[in-house]
Amino acid sequence: MSELLIAANPDSDSRLAYLLRVPLGEGIVLRTSGTWPRTKALYCYPVPPEAWPVVPEIVERVPLRSCVRRGAAIDIVADRSRENRSQIVFTTARGRDAVFWQSPRTRKQARPSVTLPSARAAGIEQLEIVVDAHERYAYRFSGQQVRTVSRALPCGDYGIVIDEALVASVERKSLPDLVSSLIAGKLRYALGELAALPRAAVVVEDRYSQIYKLDRVRPALIADGLAECQIRWPNVPIQFCENRSLAEEWTYRYLAAAQSWATAEAAAIQRMGIAAEEPQESS
Repeated sequence: MSELLIAANPDSDSRLAYLLRVPLGEGIVLRTSGTWPRTKALYCYPVPPEAWPVVPEIVERVPLRSCVRRGAAIDIVADRSRENRSQIVFTTARGRDAVFWQSPRTRKQARPSVTLPSARAAGIEQLEIVVDAHERYAYRFSGQQVRTVSRALPCGDYGIVIDEALVASVERKSLPDLVSSLIAGKLRYALGELAALPRAAVVVEDRYSQIYKLDRVRPALIADGLAECQIRWPNVPIQFCENRSLAEEWTYRYLAAAQSWATAEAAAIQRMGIAAEEPQESS
C-alpha cells in the first residue's frame, strides 16, 4: 500500500515546517505548513525530489487507498474513516503559480483564481471553435464571444485546436440521430474515436426522458445501450439538453472549459515533474 509521507523540514529558516512526499512518479515533494488541510487550505511550495532528506524525520505516515493525478490536481484518498479525502491543486493566484493542499471542508477557501460568473465562458475573450466542414445546420454561437472556423475534423462536430492538435471535441446529436446511430452501431465507433482525445463529449438536443416515449423501438433497449456506452467510454460524457439552443450553449461552455484546461495542463504537469497519462480506450 502506498503512503503519503510527512516529515519535518530540515530547513529551520523556512516558514513551511513540513515536507510532504506524494507517491506519484519518482515522488513529488512539497514544503507545506501543516500535516493535513483541516481548517484551511495549506499553501505548498514545490521542491526537487532530491530535497527529501536521506534520513527524514517522519512526522506522520498516511496509508493511501488512492493517489491519482486528474488534470492540474492530485486526488488523494487516505485509508481511514475520517479526514480521508484531500486534493493538491496546481493553480494560479494573482497571476503567479501556486499550489494548495485542500480538503472538501476547505475547498471554498482554496480556489484563489476563481472569478465571478460572467457572460464569457472560462474568462476567454474570444473562443475559436473549429466546426467540422461536413456539419449541416451548424451552431453559429452568435450570442457568445466566439469565432468559428470551418475545416475537416477527424472526429466530432465542434472542436478546440491548440498548436495544430485537436484537444477537445463535441459530437452533436438530435434524438432520432442518437437512436439510429446506436442501433446501427455507429455511435460506438464514434465514441471510440472521441475517447482517444484528451477531452470529448456528445451533446443531445433533447431530454433524456424522451427516450421512454419512443414508439418505434423499445425504450429499454436504447437506455441500456447508452448506459453500456458510458461504462465502456466513461471519459466521453453523453449530455442531454432540453433543446438545440441549450445544447449550443452547453457546447460553448464545455469547449471553453476544455481550452482553459488544456492551456493550464501542460504547465501544471511540468511543475509536477511527471508524465501526462495517455487516454485509455476501452476494448
